[in-house]
Amino acid sequence: MREHALRNIQDTLTLAMEHDPSRAAVIVADDQCELARLLLIAYRESLPSARVVLYDAAAPESVRNALTALVPGDLVVLVQSTVFRIPEFRIRVELYRRDIKVIEHSNLDRMSDDQLDHYIAALAYDPTYYRGVGHPLKALMDAAASARIESDGEMLHFDTPLEEAKVNIGHFSGLKNFGSQFPIGEVFTEARELSSVNGRATLYAFTDTTLRLNVPDEPITIVVERGRVIDAIHSTEDFDLVLDAIRRDEGEVWLRELGFGMNRALSRERRVNDVGAFERVCGVHLSLGARHGAYKKPHLPHREVRYHVDTFVVTSRVWLDERVVFEHGEWRV
Repeated sequence: MREHALRNIQDTLTLAMEHDPSRAAVIVADDQCELARLLLIAYRESLPSARVVLYDAAAPESVRNALTALVPGDLVVLVQSTVFRIPEFRIRVELYRRDIKVIEHSNLDRMSDDQLDHYIAALAYDPTYYRGVGHPLKALMDAAASARIESDGEMLHFDTPLEEAKVNIGHFSGLKNFGSQFPIGEVFTEARELSSVNGRATLYAFTDTTLRLNVPDEPITIVVERGRVIDAIHSTEDFDLVLDAIRRDEGEVWLRELGFGMNRALSRERRVNDVGAFERVCGVHLSLGARHGAYKKPHLPHREVRYHVDTFVVTSRVWLDERVVFEHGEWRV
């Protein structure tokens, strides 16, 4: 596994991040879980001249000073068993504002021992696949007047154009920020008119109130009318807790993100518990709740809504207009 991690990280550094070894790099890491220790070893070997700051042993001011010494085009790698917090310093926001490249691994302690290999495999970077599929898929999404998602015989209809799609495919040229939370592999959007989404979708997993992936024994079918989830068939106590929390704080359960995951190392069977990593899984994911930072809707003020709960669809087929773009577990563009 160590050699696999080293190879995938070296490809990420050279192919996705386009890191020049002559540029400065800082690795901020902890060693609180096995996956964090494994990644730290691989990054140290891949970036032998990088400055390494062990978060748990360093004062917050020392971490801040190591980061503020960098200049545009330098690189920061964050290896976090949870998520690092530095008072009055929003790490990624500040680094992106200064045009510094960022690789982020977070919530690594959520992965169980049997999932470490899945996570490492998901770090593999194939530019031909991600760029050759991701960019055409975005173009089709941007041009589509409608979309349909088929899941175990159920159909969810997006009878509306989609918002301009965002890509996270390890190709950062022309984008505002150079970097991402890894693993990568996703193109996402949402309905331009949220109330034009109707139908049903069958879910095999969702984010529960512990912020971990929850896989029920039997898939759950959500019923969507005018962009809101009005029922959940074969629901579970954990899923009901999620829906109840959203309704309590937001009044109703909006369906927002339409995400097309592309990472072929992850699947319904090959899972990781951290949803931030698993949302790259090949197939469709949908978010429940009114919050979606990438898109603004006037009737859903961003500062007044709370929930963005990722759920994962049993994806049989995906249509953009009348073109099938996903079938038999693969994107077709």
